Amino acid sequence: MPSKILVLVVDDERYSRDELIHLLSSDSDLDVIGEADSGESAIMKAIQLQPDVIFIDVEMPKMNGMEVAKSLLELKKVPYIVFATAYPDFAVEAFRYEAVDYLLKPFDDKQLQETITRLKKRIQKNEQLKKETHPSKLAIEGDEEIIYIDPHDIYYIYREERITKIVGKEFEYETKMPLKDLQSRLEPYSFFRIHKSYLVNLDYVSRLIPWFNGAYQLELKGIKEKLSVSRNYAKALRERLEL
Repeated sequence: MPSKILVLVVDDERYSRDELIHLLSSDSDLDVIGEADSGESAIMKAIQLQPDVIFIDVEMPKMNGMEVAKSLLELKKVPYIVFATAYPDFAVEAFRYEAVDYLLKPFDDKQLQETITRLKKRIQKNEQLKKETHPSKLAIEGDEEIIYIDPHDIYYIYREERITKIVGKEFEYETKMPLKDLQSRLEPYSFFRIHKSYLVNLDYVSRLIPWFNGAYQLELKGIKEKLSVSRNYAKALRERLEL
């Protein structure tokens, strides 16, 4: 299981968001990295922050929780979903979207703890399956050959125009494979999106330097140049790096 379970809370009512965030924050394994007050905002923040789990209200204006869940299932990194609502009528439909649980307002401490326990077990089980099934080598197909790379040897990956470049220990390879596809393949390893065009191996991070407008520069062991961290990813990156 990840050192911290990253949580996004979605509810159009401020009081409900604050209450749930307060209750979730009491568990040291959970880290609430963001909140959203609408379905549209929830999807944008899910893409930017890459949470492990999203707690979603069902009844919201314009785009309801079920519609949000349907959209989330189309993302490359699909978060776990927990519905948190005052309406019991949608429970059956909720589990069509692979929901971990269906919490009813007002929140009951015991019920919430049972949900968190269920969530942790689901994550732990899936993480174990990934370790057992992920390939030991990353296959990069070139014009005339297939190159196999140990993911642990990769420093970072970046996209430049229509070419993706993989930089590692004593090598640099090019591929036409989209960055999002590589991110999906490398999900079982310690890779993190720091910019729309950059993916880094967190095992090599040595220093994070404040830059301007909330952005940072990142130093990696064995690499001279500094990498830019977009402010949209900075907070989530710090949460991943820090104890």
